[in-house]
Amino acid sequence: MTVALRFHTLARRSSPSWSANALQRISPLRSYSSAASAFDGTLPLAGIRVLDMTRVLAGPYCTQILGDLGADVIKIEHPVRGDDTRAWGPPYAKYEDASKEGPGESAYFLAVNRNKKSVGLSFQHKSGVEILHKLAKECDVLVENYLPGGLKKYGMDYETLREINPKLIYASITGYGQTGPYSNRAGYDVMVEAEMGLMHITGSRDGPPVKVGVAVTDLTTGLYTSNAIMAALLARVRTGKGQHIDACLSDCQVATLANLASSALISGQKDSGRWGTAHPSIVPYRSYKTLDGDILFGGGNDRLFGVLCDRLGFPEWKTDARFITNSDRVKHRADIDGLIEGITQQKTTKEWLGIFEGSGMPYAAVNDIQGTLNHDHVLARGMVAEVDHPACGPIKLVNTPIKYSEARPGVRTPPPTLGQHTDEILGSVLNYEEADIARLKAEGVVS
Repeated sequence: MTVALRFHTLARRSSPSWSANALQRISPLRSYSSAASAFDGTLPLAGIRVLDMTRVLAGPYCTQILGDLGADVIKIEHPVRGDDTRAWGPPYAKYEDASKEGPGESAYFLAVNRNKKSVGLSFQHKSGVEILHKLAKECDVLVENYLPGGLKKYGMDYETLREINPKLIYASITGYGQTGPYSNRAGYDVMVEAEMGLMHITGSRDGPPVKVGVAVTDLTTGLYTSNAIMAALLARVRTGKGQHIDACLSDCQVATLANLASSALISGQKDSGRWGTAHPSIVPYRSYKTLDGDILFGGGNDRLFGVLCDRLGFPEWKTDARFITNSDRVKHRADIDGLIEGITQQKTTKEWLGIFEGSGMPYAAVNDIQGTLNHDHVLARGMVAEVDHPACGPIKLVNTPIKYSEARPGVRTPPPTLGQHTDEILGSVLNYEEADIARLKAEGVVS
C-alpha cells in the first residue's frame, strides 16, 4: 500500500481536517469537523491524529508542525492551569469580552499551539486515565515531554499503550534522553546550550558566553522530533507497527554543532571559541556599524571582496598587499575590518542597502523583530497570517515556512482556549453522552 493510500485509509476514522488556506484571514471553527480541502488529501498529514501531551516549547513546537501539515492534534492540558505558557506574559492578546477574567491569551502560548484542539483533563483521576487510554487507541501518534518514567504511574507509558494500540508512534521529548547518567535531570534550553557547547561558541570574541536569542535548542529538538515522527509513520506503512521515539535536547544540540563538531573530531584540537558575527576563516564576513544601525557583508572569495571594495568606494584595497587573498585578509583581520567600519558608519543602513543592490555581494541589514515581521520579503512570502481568535478577535501569527506545489499547509485554526474542545472530542471521537461529560466536569476530571 502506498503512503498516500495508507494516510487516506487513516483519514476514514478521523474528523475532516481544517481549511488549508494559510494566507487569508481564518475564522475559528466551532466544531471538530471542518472544510474538505485538507480531508481530500492535499495536506501531507491529513487523516493522522495526534495526542499531544506536551507543554512549554519543544513539544508544542513539534506538534504544531504536525498540525500545520494537516494532522488533527488533540492537546491535553491541566483542566485549571492549562499549558504552563498560558501564564507566561506579558504580552497577552486581550480578551474582547471585558468581563472575562485574566489579562488575555499569552503571546508565548499563541506562538506554538495553532491548529490544535484543547481538552482540559486531569489524569490524577482514574476516569481521566481511562479517557486518555481511549484516545490513545484512536490516535496514530502520541507526543509527551515528561521526565523518563513520569507517566508510568498513570499507565501512560509506551509499554502500556502499545498493548492498547500496537500501531501507536509514541514520541518522548526530554532534556537528556531515556538513558544515560543525566536522564533524570530536568532539561531546559539554556542549560543544554551551556552543557552541550552552543553557549561557548556564541557571543562576541572577547565577551562572555551568551545564549542564543531564541530557545533554539528547544526548537531544533521539536523539528528533529517531528521529522522522526513522519519517518516512523512511513515505516509503519511497511511494517504495520508503531514504535517509541526517544528525542532529547542534549542529543539534538550536539547534532546541530554540525561542522564545528566535525572540525573538533577530525582535528582533535580545542575549538576557536566565540566569533560574534565574524567567521574564523573568511574575512570580511561580519556585521559593521552604520550611521543608524548595522549591516552585514559576506566576502566569501576574492572576487566578492573586490565588489565590496568597489561599492564602498575604495578599489585600491584590492591591490593592497595585506588584502589580496583571503589568507592575507585573515592575517590582517583587524586592519580591513577597521577600514570597512570607518566607511560604513558614514551612511545609514538603508543607504548602504541601495548602494549594494544588484551587486551580487551577499549583504543584509541587521533588523529587529518588528523590522523582520514588516519586511517586504517576509510579507510577500506569506509569513504573517491573521486569524480570528474565539476570545481575542483578530490576531497575527507567524505562518508555517515551507511551501508545497500541491498543498497549502498553514494556519487553519487559531490556538485554542483552555478546554475549548473538551465536549467535542469526548463526544465526536469517544462517543461520550452529554450527561457523562457533565458528570466528569462536576468531578473535576475535565474542564
